[in-house]
Amino acid sequence: MRIARFSIDGNVAFGAVEGDKQDELVLDIIKGIPFADFELSGTKVPLSKVRLLPPVLPNKVVAFGRNYAEHARELGNEVPDTPFAFFKPSTSVIGPGDDIQYPSFSQELHHEAELAVVIGRLCREVPRDRVKDVIFGYTCANDVTARDVQKREKQWARAKGFDTSCPLGPWVETDLSVDAANDLTVQLTVNGEQRQLGRTSEMIHPIEDLIVNISEAMTLLPGDVILTGTPAGVGPLSVGDEVAVTIEGIGTLTNKVVKRG
Repeated sequence: MRIARFSIDGNVAFGAVEGDKQDELVLDIIKGIPFADFELSGTKVPLSKVRLLPPVLPNKVVAFGRNYAEHARELGNEVPDTPFAFFKPSTSVIGPGDDIQYPSFSQELHHEAELAVVIGRLCREVPRDRVKDVIFGYTCANDVTARDVQKREKQWARAKGFDTSCPLGPWVETDLSVDAANDLTVQLTVNGEQRQLGRTSEMIHPIEDLIVNISEAMTLLPGDVILTGTPAGVGPLSVGDEVAVTIEGIGTLTNKVVKRG
């Protein structure tokens, strides 16, 4: 099931996305919230009539860096032996169609297409064989990075945590197994030109390892997001660019880069 979060007539709700053709998609509004038992209301609205929002509002976004060997090498970094985590604040999250604001303190903004894992239940110290039980689903992400700031500052808080640096969407796909999610095509285009193309099977540390690693240290909450790393091909973004992340079996997340107002 594809679960979207949306606004219509000033109201915010969750809905199940139905249909196959983009121009024929409809939302069946959910009674309650999708992290608990819920029912479909039967009230349906065309997707074209709503504004899609970030599919979840995470308490925290835990991102894993250098999880693809070729990406680590393209930036001159060593491949880490163990998962390497950092955080993006909740204020960095935007949804499909929202603008990425080019930060005033950077001259080198980069895209990073990533598979995002959405946590579905409160959990801590998750054993590997129970990882599947704590995952709500998967969505597309763009770990937008001020690369010049990342290079000159030891901490990545500003380089990767600025407002609008974490586009998520367009919805959460809940029907993928962990095994399937560990072998999906990840693609990114800028103005229609392909920049990144890889598979999640190229990850050094698969999804299970990442969740075991971070849940050893902290409690994960429903709606928290885990970013799993980016394949090779990261590169610059300019004001006016349209950047699209497409992940097999999930969908396409599109955002435009604008000058920060």
